[in-house]
Amino acid sequence: MRAGKFLAGCCLALIATNHLFAQTNFPVLTLKQCVETALKNNMDVKLSDLDFQRDFINLRGAKGAMLPSLIGNIGHNLRQGRSIDYATNGYTTSSNTTADISLNADVTLFNGFRLFNNLKARQYMYDAGKMELQQAKDLITLNVILAYLDVLSFTDVLKQQEQLTEVTQKQVDRLAIMNDQGAIKPSDFYDLKGQLAANKLSIIDTRNQLNNARLRLAQLMNITYNESLTVERVGLEQFDMAYSTTPEAVFNTALEQLAQVKAIDLVEKSAERDVKAARGGLYPTVSLGAGYNTNYSRNFLDSAEKRIPYFDQVKNNRSTNVGIGVYIPFMNGFQARNRLSLAKIALKEAEYRADNTRIQLRQNIERDYLNMTATLNRYQALIDQVSSYNENFRAAEVRFNNGASNSVDYLIAKNKLDNSNIDLIIARYDFLLRTRILDYYQGKLSW
Repeated sequence: MRAGKFLAGCCLALIATNHLFAQTNFPVLTLKQCVETALKNNMDVKLSDLDFQRDFINLRGAKGAMLPSLIGNIGHNLRQGRSIDYATNGYTTSSNTTADISLNADVTLFNGFRLFNNLKARQYMYDAGKMELQQAKDLITLNVILAYLDVLSFTDVLKQQEQLTEVTQKQVDRLAIMNDQGAIKPSDFYDLKGQLAANKLSIIDTRNQLNNARLRLAQLMNITYNESLTVERVGLEQFDMAYSTTPEAVFNTALEQLAQVKAIDLVEKSAERDVKAARGGLYPTVSLGAGYNTNYSRNFLDSAEKRIPYFDQVKNNRSTNVGIGVYIPFMNGFQARNRLSLAKIALKEAEYRADNTRIQLRQNIERDYLNMTATLNRYQALIDQVSSYNENFRAAEVRFNNGASNSVDYLIAKNKLDNSNIDLIIARYDFLLRTRILDYYQGKLSW
């Protein structure tokens, strides 16, 4: 009994240890791992893949419709009571076993090119589905990259704030001793304590922002959120802090490279073929048919009143037929014309969607390029600002430590430098975010 309790206790301890390990030793994720995990788990990508599979099946069906039909039939029946006797072609009331065997083929010779145009329409939709799947993958890749950079951005801001708080803490510790000795004004000491509290509050706020960024990244990957989620550092030096292109160049490249544009163009081409296929329904359909038939009857006797064997009857009773059929839709309740009208509306809708996609694309590129330019200008201005505030704070710190200035002047200089450093970090990552969006439009996402 004691051994059982001991074993159970060991198992619980092992489970708790594994849980603690999972919480505190979350693996460091690379950007590649994050993107691949998101592409594997994301529901939008999975749904797009199902749509793509459906388009493939529709294409396969359209190809099959172009082939001749070949249908075989074998039926064996046990007849009781009144029935037709194959031997005499008259009625009989005795039991009888019969068999019917047939093979029929049919091929469409002409139907207004309806089958051909339907095949082309399904081919375009299949190609469009492939582009829509790629679009879903590109979009989730972009969102993962942005979330990944957000995690890095808030991680760097948090580290900067912790370093700033450490500096403030040392000043508070130093002034606490001097305040106890009456060597400084109490207001200077309490000003610094207030600043320390403000720094700690900023750390709390930034840590919350970091956790929100981690949560967003985890949700994009469709994995369980963990506060220990850590991502691998991306060297900012590998990114060129400039973007030598124009909105018009980005737009023109997007028209050629962006999967979303390719998909909408293919949908429009498919709609054009659907109109031609629907128009084919107004024309006659000409088809060629051929058949082979034979049968067997247990009551089929020869001239000597002997039952003829099964395979002999199948051989002797065979017949073939061939013929051409013409189907002319003189009046069918306007069904063909209604299908044509609906196909024309679908085509017009596809054209509007294609035009609207291009309009929105141009507007989005112009907006994002403007934001990127503004962010770059802000980043470059902040570099000069940090340099100036750094010199200003160095001088203010020397004066304050030597008692030549009060806490107000010191805190003003320190806050300017601290805020400027944090703004610089945010601006740099913000610029990278903007450039990744422009890369997405041009179909050249790197990760």
